[in-house]
Formats: sequence, structure tokens, C-alpha cells
Amino acid sequence: MQKNTKPCYYPDYLQLDKLLDAQHPESQKYGAEAHDETLFIIVHQAYELWFKQILHEIHSILPVLSQSHVDESKISTVNLRLERVHRIQDVLVDQIDILETMTPLDFLDFRDYLIPASGFQSIQFKEIEILLGLKSEYRINFDKKSFYSRLNEQDRNYLMDLEEKPSLFDAVEKWLERMPFLEFGDFKFWNIFKEAVETMLNHDEKVLKEADYLSDAEKTFQLNDLENTRATFDALFDKDKYDKLKTQGRFRMSQEATLSALFINLYREQPMLNGPFRLLQGLVEIDEKFTTWRYRHTTMVLRMIGSKIGTGGSAGHDYLRQTTQNNRFFRDLFNLTTFLIPRSALPELPDEVIKAMNF
Repeated sequence: MQKNTKPCYYPDYLQLDKLLDAQHPESQKYGAEAHDETLFIIVHQAYELWFKQILHEIHSILPVLSQSHVDESKISTVNLRLERVHRIQDVLVDQIDILETMTPLDFLDFRDYLIPASGFQSIQFKEIEILLGLKSEYRINFDKKSFYSRLNEQDRNYLMDLEEKPSLFDAVEKWLERMPFLEFGDFKFWNIFKEAVETMLNHDEKVLKEADYLSDAEKTFQLNDLENTRATFDALFDKDKYDKLKTQGRFRMSQEATLSALFINLYREQPMLNGPFRLLQGLVEIDEKFTTWRYRHTTMVLRMIGSKIGTGGSAGHDYLRQTTQNNRFFRDLFNLTTFLIPRSALPELPDEVIKAMNF
């Protein structure tokens, strides 16, 4: 690293003259400035700065996981950068506490001056969503119909082009599909796992049928629930059934990717699987933290404007509630817990597989 040849001056380095002159309340154009509008601007500018950093991390992770061969030594770097995104997400949620020091009446002092500006038009946040895998086909109906119509042509074309490119979801799915340990010599993971699941479910059925403490109605309910669980497991092992549920939206990842992710979760203590397990958990946490942020945002909007229409023309609180429930990136990884079985029922791996996974 060479020594700098010119002294670095703090205000110049941070371009504070631009940064601190970027808050121009709309309310002052129409009379007395609304005091809390400056807070509103600064919080949202801070959001955009943090979005820029999240994009910086995603753009560094995506090329690594998009390679046809992902070097194991790079997985730790990916995990560290995912952890940084988690910490930024915590800050995003915490900023809502600051914004909520503004009362509903304080907000109404300047809200109408902002129409039709809206969070819809945060290009960086939409870019984050698209890069993580939330493309138009997976959005709620309002977004599918109205999202792009609220952007200028340049931003609309930029995001539409981005939709055509592989996302982090796509890269992770392909990476999981290439995992070699589902089939290794004579070993086939889904065969031994299917036997273990069948043994577990048969045991559960026997326990339920012999449970004297349950009424007949309770037994019937529990046994029906068990059959539903059995059917869900059957779909995991049957490609036709799996693909049928995939077309219905129950799954998004391919069967091979889902089985690999399940294998990683079940045998995460194996040295070669620890890094991949942390990566999958990191993606789940990104999803969970954005869901938390959406929820906090939803409740804040309800507090601020009640059931009024949003400045961007959405249904306000109701729209945000729907995005909280539906706009998810890695739902398949969340749902893996459905297929976990107790460690005591987990089949032991063959020696040759264990040897291969010990570097």
C-alpha cells in the first residue's frame, strides 16, 4: 500500500458540503417550514445510504456464488458480508424508532406536499429486492400492475433490465444443485432419509393410535394432520409431485436444490458443510430481518395515517401489510424446518462420504 501523496481533509473526503446541503423541505416553498420534515428527509436519506452499502455487499457476493465452481475458501468471505448486511438491517429497523418521535399531526404538516413521491420510487430498494430474487412474477398483484408505472423511463428501464439477469436466489439454487454428496458412489441420500422419515412417521402414528388420553375426535384430527405431513414428505421425494406443487407456488427452488439444502441442514456438523450451513442461515436471516423491517414500517404507517391512501397511490397500511406477508426471497429455506427430523432418527453417513467431507 503506497502512502498518499496529498493530505486528506475530512470534510472533503466525506463531501460534507454536498451531504449537508441535501436537505430541502418542500413545506418551506409554501410558507412556514414544517419542523419535522428535516427529520423525515434525513432518516430517508440515511436509508438510501444504507441501501447503497447493502447493494455493495450483494454485488460482491453474487459473482462468487454465480461461478460454476465456488471455492470453499470464499464462502467465509460471503458469510462475513452477509453478517454485515444483517447488522445494517438492524439499523434500518432502529431508525423507525427515531422517525416515530414525529407525531401524526407533525407528519400532516407536510405530508400532502410530498404527493406523489413514495417509497415505491426507491430504486435502490427495488434493486435490492430484484437482486435477492423478488422479481415481478413473485410480487403481490398491486406491485405487478402498478409498480413500474410510477417510475420515470430511465429508472423503469434500468430495473426491467435487471429483472432479466440472474439473482442471488438463482445463483444459490444452482450452487445447491451442484452439491456432490446427495449421490456418492452407492450412497443416495434421499433413499436413506426416506426410510428414516417413514420409520419416524409410522412410530408417530402408532403413538397416536395408542394414546388413551386423546378423545376419538382428537385422534382423528391428529392422524389427519400426520397424513398431511406424510403427503408433504412424499412430494419431497417424488419429482412429479414436487414439480406439481412447484407450479402451484408451494415450492420455488428445484427439488435437487431443496434436497441439498436439507442435507446441509441435517449434517451441518460435517466440516465441509459448516460454511454452507451458515450461508443458508444468513440468507434466511436477511429474509427475516427485511420482514421485520416491513412489519415495523407497516405499524408506523398505520400509526401515522391510519387507513388513508399512501402518497404514491397505494392502499397505504393494507398494501404494506400484504408485502410483509408475501414479499419473501428465500421462503424455501424457511420451510426446510418442515422436513427436519430429530438427530436420534438421523441416518449415519457412510464412511466414504464422511471422509470426503473432512477436506
